[in-house]
Amino acid sequence: MVGSRGADEFCEAMTSPSSNGTAPVRDFADLQARLIDYASRIGELRTPHEVLDALHAITTKSLPLGVLAAIRLAVRAKGASTLQLGKSVFLQEEARKGWWEEYEVLARNRVSPVLFLARTSLASYTWTEVQRLVEPIGTDRWLFELSLKYGIRDGFTCPVGGRWVVSFWSRRVLSNVLTQTCRIMLGAAAHFAALRLEQLAGPDIDRVGSHARLTSREFAVLRLVSTGKHTHDIAQALRLGDETIRSHLKKAEAKLGVRNRTHAACEALRQELIP
Repeated sequence: MVGSRGADEFCEAMTSPSSNGTAPVRDFADLQARLIDYASRIGELRTPHEVLDALHAITTKSLPLGVLAAIRLAVRAKGASTLQLGKSVFLQEEARKGWWEEYEVLARNRVSPVLFLARTSLASYTWTEVQRLVEPIGTDRWLFELSLKYGIRDGFTCPVGGRWVVSFWSRRVLSNVLTQTCRIMLGAAAHFAALRLEQLAGPDIDRVGSHARLTSREFAVLRLVSTGKHTHDIAQALRLGDETIRSHLKKAEAKLGVRNRTHAACEALRQELIP
């Protein structure tokens, strides 16, 4: 875990100017070696804090970048009410004090563009790049203004499978600092961190459902329904009988609490259960 000295060095590194106006990456080979070592021993880390602190120690040594938080998104597309500190939100110990408390209050009545993009994107991105993409105005700028209030000039978000978000923070604008190589390495580290956090976080109460989960056959049938196929077409595609397909659909409808097959396919798409 990084102590107060490490935090001081991090802040000094992020505020010290470099010759080209960006924070230098000291040694790509060293960063790569450290991240590979992190991935190889991540199974030894026993708490979410250890997972984030170990990654934070690496990024602050080689980059003007610290770990901010890891967030597990609910399968159901809900708002910030599903985000609970210690259950679906894990803050790095030296993250900006007070930031999460204020973020949580503001996010309940607003849309977070970063979380929206994390759910729908496989690519990592900086927060300044998000601003250019969505061009927020007025109250829609709340997330970026809140970040500046807490000394966060930019951030770097790594989506993991539409279910996890690992976010970093910096006092610098990162678009010209993080090369593609850096982004790939950080994204890979974020994936390992998310996998370990999933193991440590325990069951996700927002998974479908508190009812019985859909089977792989039920998923497959709903996926084909969503493409417009009829029962006989689905039966041929899956090499099953028509009555078997109808049975799978009835069971899926009951589990999802819907009225018919079209409603079931729409609900599965809404909950992002099928692509």
